[in-house]
Amino acid sequence: MKVTKEMNDNILKVRLVGRLDTNTAPALDNDLKDDLEIAERLELDLRDLDYISSAGLRTILVFHKKMNAKKGSLVVLHPKDEVMEVFDMTGFSSFLKIED
Repeated sequence: MKVTKEMNDNILKVRLVGRLDTNTAPALDNDLKDDLEIAERLELDLRDLDYISSAGLRTILVFHKKMNAKKGSLVVLHPKDEVMEVFDMTGFSSFLKIED
């Protein structure tokens, strides 16, 4: 998976390309750990994310909880239909803020 991140005015914009799964989720969590301490808003751009596994869902859930704990926000942007299906089936779409 390829990760591109940019921080502007305490808004962390992260674009994910490829697969968020058991192999890539721990690296993403580690890569964003310090940035999440500073960010007030996390924007996950998933337009190029082809697949998300339960490990990827768990990572997004952890990000969501971290942002909520500090009164910040997490926004999921442009998920592909396949990823949106997973969010719908698992109930993630009921609590995540998702923008197309």
